[in-house]
Amino acid sequence: MYGSAANLVLLAMESQQAMHLRLYRLGLGGPKAIDEASLMVREKIVAFSNAMAAAMAGGSFESLIDDYRTVVRANIERLEPAD
Repeated sequence: MYGSAANLVLLAMESQQAMHLRLYRLGLGGPKAIDEASLMVREKIVAFSNAMAAAMAGGSFESLIDDYRTVVRANIERLEPAD
């Protein structure tokens, strides 16, 4: 049980970081902001569809959180400015 709770807390923290980076990119404006907004909407639709399919197939809560964390971490890596 604690593993699921810990993963949920990590998802919340990572999601906050991804939202910060996305809002920063949107705030800069321009073509990258437009692309990011479009990608964000598409991602939400795909994520919802995948979650519904997994739930109907009997997927576990843990696997759902793991899948979301994978997507969120990929967004963070993509959005973080290069050093």
